[in-house]
Amino acid sequence: MTNYWLATSADDLTPRAPLEGDRRADVAVVGGGYTGLWTAWYLRERDPALDVVVIEAETVGFGASGRNGAWLSPGVGVTPGELARRASPGIAAATVRAVRDSIDEIAAVCDRAGIDAQLRRGGILRIARGRAEVPALHAGLDELVRLGLGDGVTLLDADALAARVRVADALGALHDPYGAVHHPGRLVRGLARRLEDAGVRIVEGTRVTDLRPGPPAVQVVTDHGVVTADTAVLATEAWLPQLPGRARDVLPIYSLVVLTEPVDDATWARIGWQGHEALSSHRYTVDYLSRTVDGRILFGGRGAPYHFGSAVAPAFDRHDRTHDELARQLTSWFPDLAGVRVEHRWGGPLAMPRDWLPAFRHDPRTGIATANGYTGQGVAATNLAGRVLADLIVTGTTEYAELPMVGHRPRRWEPEPLRWLAARYLQHSLARLDAKAARTGRPPTGRTLAERLVRH
Repeated sequence: MTNYWLATSADDLTPRAPLEGDRRADVAVVGGGYTGLWTAWYLRERDPALDVVVIEAETVGFGASGRNGAWLSPGVGVTPGELARRASPGIAAATVRAVRDSIDEIAAVCDRAGIDAQLRRGGILRIARGRAEVPALHAGLDELVRLGLGDGVTLLDADALAARVRVADALGALHDPYGAVHHPGRLVRGLARRLEDAGVRIVEGTRVTDLRPGPPAVQVVTDHGVVTADTAVLATEAWLPQLPGRARDVLPIYSLVVLTEPVDDATWARIGWQGHEALSSHRYTVDYLSRTVDGRILFGGRGAPYHFGSAVAPAFDRHDRTHDELARQLTSWFPDLAGVRVEHRWGGPLAMPRDWLPAFRHDPRTGIATANGYTGQGVAATNLAGRVLADLIVTGTTEYAELPMVGHRPRRWEPEPLRWLAARYLQHSLARLDAKAARTGRPPTGRTLAERLVRH
């Protein structure tokens, strides 16, 4: 069933034709989501003569690009403080600024190309719901200030937060003005249409079954023929483990969403939230909220189980217990929504690298380029990835070479059953830590095994 974002994308969803036998291309992009489309976009911008073909197993926007929580997050999966520890304060600051700039770039492309992605730049409110989460507000601000990234970031007390949005049990928030929200379906489908207008071929319903690296050329083997190219770009995110030899590259973790029916004006008057900020708390198990242009509220979060062998399947997109819990949490945030119906439920996998840091790289010898591992924070970062990969493919270098994601090769995940045991242990342990913090009002210590394993 088509989810809300694609159904309201203002685009014709009739599937494109599949690949028609063997063909040659300069660049074959595997994956019709944000990473693949942005890479194709900037490849053609840097060299309009390039023959680029985008190969999608389902339809454009089928994956995370068409299912996400609408955030444009100004960061990556690793916190600025942890980036400073792993690399240097200067590189950490440069990374955050590059992703912040990517939001500006996305807005500029939408303006130039006439893509109505319903971009709203209200920033992000990271809310302390209960005493246990208050220290995280101050720690988050202190971290940004130490790195010279604090301009415009403000700490709000409970009253200042309530003037923006009224959330139950909220004691304050950190407002980051650099974030934004958008309509995922309109952005991903709009990019695809503009690429086709520029001469990029997009084929759908074409599943890649093997990748044969060069030299002299890469062969992308599909169920409808072989594309031989100078370069192949792997942009499949959580579906990467389905390719031969890639089962341990990233861990597919499911994130699920509930979306309400349109909320009436009287209820909006009580809630506020006129700035369309993205909202989250500080739970280890993650929550993320946004509001739509047509007056709905989206609530997303983790909790659905990891599946043995890094399995990804349509049946996993729904998990009744997790969806019911998300709906319950939504009314916990906003008691005024108690009588509002949840109209849509969906979900999908996101890709977790072993060290939580995305990787953008190109091997000119084999002709294979990859970008993946966004940990659920990829909408803005995919634009940066597309620019980096296009630079590396066309010129062999990039102005972003110092960023820790560029050329990065994370450790592979453990083989099964260790991978399953570790993932399920972490999921259960982090949920218990959240429950204990909410019950006692005391923040997690940061010293448990689970916390040390996910420190990022």
